[in-house]
Amino acid sequence: MSGGAAGVPKPLPSSGPKSLREMPHPLATSSSEEMGPALTPSPDLLLPRTDDKLRLERYFCPQAKFLLIGKRGKLTSHQSTEVLLLHPKPVLQDLSLPNGTPVDTSSPASSSSLLNRLQLDDDLDGEAKDLFVTVDDPKKHVCTMETYITYRVTTKTTRAEFDLPEYSVRRRYQDFDWLRNKLEESQPTHLIPPLPEKFVVKGVVDRFSEEFVETRRKALDKFLKRITDHPVLSFNEHFNVFLTAKDLNVYKKQGMALLSKMGESVKYVTGGYKLRSRPLEFAAIGEYLDTFSLKLGTIDRIAQRIIKEQLEYLVELREYGPIYSTWGGLEVELSEPLEGVSACIGNCCTALEELSEDMTDDFLPVLREYILYSESMKNVLKKRDQVQAEYEAKLEAVALKKEDRPKVPTDVEKCQDRVECFNADLKADMERWQNNKRQDFRQLLMGMADKNIQYYEKCLTAWESIIPLLQDKPETK
Repeated sequence: MSGGAAGVPKPLPSSGPKSLREMPHPLATSSSEEMGPALTPSPDLLLPRTDDKLRLERYFCPQAKFLLIGKRGKLTSHQSTEVLLLHPKPVLQDLSLPNGTPVDTSSPASSSSLLNRLQLDDDLDGEAKDLFVTVDDPKKHVCTMETYITYRVTTKTTRAEFDLPEYSVRRRYQDFDWLRNKLEESQPTHLIPPLPEKFVVKGVVDRFSEEFVETRRKALDKFLKRITDHPVLSFNEHFNVFLTAKDLNVYKKQGMALLSKMGESVKYVTGGYKLRSRPLEFAAIGEYLDTFSLKLGTIDRIAQRIIKEQLEYLVELREYGPIYSTWGGLEVELSEPLEGVSACIGNCCTALEELSEDMTDDFLPVLREYILYSESMKNVLKKRDQVQAEYEAKLEAVALKKEDRPKVPTDVEKCQDRVECFNADLKADMERWQNNKRQDFRQLLMGMADKNIQYYEKCLTAWESIIPLLQDKPETK
């Protein structure tokens, strides 16, 4: 919100008219007494087969085109030669400031701020990235029927799936929405990152203002970067099309043609089957997500009230300062100290305005993103429950048949594969999400602390500067 809350928005440039039993659960505690016995999938999910030895070694997950090697917990991609690990990342070390380094408070904007000294290990796995995507250069397009914003999406890569090493295309919000829908359809077992909300309250936020567009650009850029960093989603064919196609409308018209069989089977699983019980580990994830979104929602509402009150206080403060200046014009002897107080209040206004902007631009978007993230995870949990319910129903149907069968029907085995695939993918994504969340919120809170320190340092400096003006001067003889 450069220019203040009451300022006029700047115009945008316009174009004219591991196995499931071995993988640790992210929410599990270190004490076995607290959680009871080790969490394992429901016994009903362990279906004996004639090819049991092979099943214990691996199973095929069709929609993601990989093999899950159960004993090692690895994913071997059929589309590339790299090996993708399901094991969770190492735990990030606690952040600490360098020992012996004094905190420089002489300047509120000093380079030794908390955020600048924040050390984060962004590449703990030591994997070299081969795909980079950025969103920038928003432009306003004015047409006869509508006015909209497009963003430049730049891609640089060394992957064999791409014909060129670099691409640059323009995309509008509905294109990002198309991509997310396609990812949900074709990768139903994975957590798809959320998009920023499309609609805004009319009359409250101008969706064509520079401030709103920049906030959305940052969110869209983060959305694509999260997909890029995902070991499965980044290889999705729809993601490739989004990054490379000059005319995306051609692919949009294909509708359900590119929908995978796995996605289709999950999409049309109805509520006709009732899940007997969700496995303990996934029940724990569901309870955690409910509590997490509730707490974040409360923080979000309180933070918005604080910002609103700060802006109201800022309006009063801006009226408060000039009064001292006017008073100084009437009191010759008090003119200098009164002008000093007026200037001091003005500096405090500027500092408060910057703090409110930082809260609005940096703090609130992260809270909102993770609220939406928790909703996305809940949707994946529901899909997993639907597939497990379908599997349980098929098991019951087989048990009711009296004739002896040499082996379990193939469709039941395939359904079990889907359940196992859901379990593995959801666990891996949950662990990845927890790691990202811990890192994002650590950086967010450190930045918040830094901004508040800067604000109070600026106010302290301003008030200290007028103390000499208020002190008694020695009388001249």
